[in-house]
Amino acid sequence: MKISVSAVIGLGLVASAAQAHAVLERKQAIPGSTYRGVVQIMHGCDGKPTTKVSVSIPEGLIGAKPMPKPGWTLATTRGAYAKTYTTHHGTASEGVKSITWSGGSLPDDEVDEFTFLAQVSDTFEPGATVYVPVQQGCAEGSHSWSDIPKPGQDAHDLKAAAPAFRIVQAAQTGGAMAAQAAPIKAGDLTIETPWLRATPNGAKVAGGYVRITNTGSTPDVLTGAAVPFAKSGDIHSMSMEGGVMKMAPVSDGLTIKPGETVELKPGGYHLMFEGLTGAPKAGETIAGTLTFQRAGTVPVTFSVAPIGASAPGGQHQHQH
Repeated sequence: MKISVSAVIGLGLVASAAQAHAVLERKQAIPGSTYRGVVQIMHGCDGKPTTKVSVSIPEGLIGAKPMPKPGWTLATTRGAYAKTYTTHHGTASEGVKSITWSGGSLPDDEVDEFTFLAQVSDTFEPGATVYVPVQQGCAEGSHSWSDIPKPGQDAHDLKAAAPAFRIVQAAQTGGAMAAQAAPIKAGDLTIETPWLRATPNGAKVAGGYVRITNTGSTPDVLTGAAVPFAKSGDIHSMSMEGGVMKMAPVSDGLTIKPGETVELKPGGYHLMFEGLTGAPKAGETIAGTLTFQRAGTVPVTFSVAPIGASAPGGQHQHQH
């Protein structure tokens, strides 16, 4: 995405060229969530175009993955973490430490975005600030946006402050959702983070999502779900065929094999609640049930994320 700098200034996103450096679009993240780091390069070097952008991944951002950019060459460097972290898929003791996009040409009077994803470790406490240093190379000259304020120092006083975002609790992210409830045990099954997307008034369908782990030695099958404001709750799959997104019911239910974790999430398997008589609102919690062949009907509480959210809390907490 490229936008004229004059248009950005007109929208009030920057006040002057002195303030228009390398910035992060997303200013907040929750511990344990997946952070979408969108680095915005706001100008070149004394009028010269930007040809290289390098992002240093700070300790505590795990499993960083860059987004390729047409016209730019992508490179990463890996290294050991200071400690071993718990991730969505196990543990990690090393990963991507820096990401570099090079070979393109971003004119001085345009802005562009360079994107990566990373898991925010739960070692960060709410209120902490995470700094993401950025090196900007140009056809002539360079900028190093890497200054980190000392304790008690205001970042606005720095001439080349590193882009930063703040760690907040789930309820502070604008999704108005409290922290997720404790996992639910149902026989050999562990059920985590049941949630729904809010819907506009008059909507007839709503999507539901959940993470289920089978710790036993026998398969179980998720066959359906229920909430008070829907006439039915079935399992659907979503897939791409010939460039077209297609959705279909999973009539035989979704099998959770022994030792397996199955996550129903946007863009894949999900719960489809149909025949709505009400509209779930962001921030609510709704009592419902999940039905399994072996574990039977299990009471759960669905938290409600904003319309179109990719994860509970309205942020990208776990994304593939």
